[in-house]
Amino acid sequence: MNKKTSIDQHNDEIHENLRHWNKKPQLQTEYKRFYQQIALKLDNLPKGDVLECGSGIGNIKTAFPQAITSDLFPNPWLDRQENIYKLNFSDNSLSAVVLFDVFHHLQFPGNALKELHRTVNNGGRVIIFEPSMGLLGRIVLGLFHHEPLSLSKPINWFASSDLDLADTKYYAAQGNAWRIFRAKEKNAELADSGWLVKEISYFPALAWLLTGGFRGPSLYPNSLKFMIKFIDRALTLNSRFFSARMIVVLEKTSR
Repeated sequence: MNKKTSIDQHNDEIHENLRHWNKKPQLQTEYKRFYQQIALKLDNLPKGDVLECGSGIGNIKTAFPQAITSDLFPNPWLDRQENIYKLNFSDNSLSAVVLFDVFHHLQFPGNALKELHRTVNNGGRVIIFEPSMGLLGRIVLGLFHHEPLSLSKPINWFASSDLDLADTKYYAAQGNAWRIFRAKEKNAELADSGWLVKEISYFPALAWLLTGGFRGPSLYPNSLKFMIKFIDRALTLNSRFFSARMIVVLEKTSR
């Protein structure tokens, strides 16, 4: 299978990201801030464990050490090997599931949300942290990130019944969370999914963008970090318009 379509490309990217991560303290700082924002959404939960799907290099434990980390691939720093379309957890056994930069890799989000609805306890949450298609997101992620925004391609909510979801191809569409939760392109399907959108928060995330991410060069020295943070705070006055990142909080309801 071509590398561009093979699901193994995800694991290749995980290991490449880990190599860059260890060399970029600014990036580590910004990711810790992101996970702290996620941790704030994980209070007052029902009984059950907190699972992160698609944990990559396992950064969530810096802010929420009790989380169970998992991914499609076994790696020594992760707790479990899991496929979000078919989780090895019993019904209503989880209090929350965290998806950090995972939702835009879900070719069939309806199938994933259905499986999460099965495994998350009543009143539990799914925390989705994703690229946001505000001004900064569209410009910077659109021009400099290797994954497509895919703002006009069809979103397939469910897979066809004959497709084996344990053997899916590589998929990336950075704009999907914005299209589904902000532009409400799949509002009818989402309303029928058993999930209530409790909150959507937007972040300019300028300091993160200027780190260059995992692969690009850092675009500012430490001497300018306070100025960058000042500009970032100014942009939050209209955070949705300027946003490059977003958090979506879903709460499980009865169908």
